[in-house]
Amino acid sequence: MTNVTMKGYKVSELSFVNKYNEGTKIQFTNKLTYNVKYSGGNICVGELSVEASDKEAPEKFCVKMVINGFFEYDTSKEKEIIHVATFKELYPLCKSIIITVSSNAGVPPIILPPFDIEGQSIYRFEKNV
Repeated sequence: MTNVTMKGYKVSELSFVNKYNEGTKIQFTNKLTYNVKYSGGNICVGELSVEASDKEAPEKFCVKMVINGFFEYDTSKEKEIIHVATFKELYPLCKSIIITVSSNAGVPPIILPPFDIEGQSIYRFEKNV
């Protein structure tokens, strides 16, 4: 078994706002959050939230998406390794969906920039239920 195996995904939120005329120049800003929840055994759910919007007027141009990935993982690996591996599976899928939505909406495709999750700090919070 590799570190993780994606068993499926679900887009739980997707919104697209375009109130600009054709040819309007936009300076984008991006926001991204990612969390993994473990449900016991070897199953976890990664939730990726992405927003790409006009830096000056997000109410006029914005795409938001929340996607959940369902994974089996190798329980012998540290959760930080699982966190990175699940992100690497889910982020390209999210990018692809946003490219498709924006292209089909009649605007140039919105291509999210590469994201180096391994260069980021991963904070671990565990709750005892």
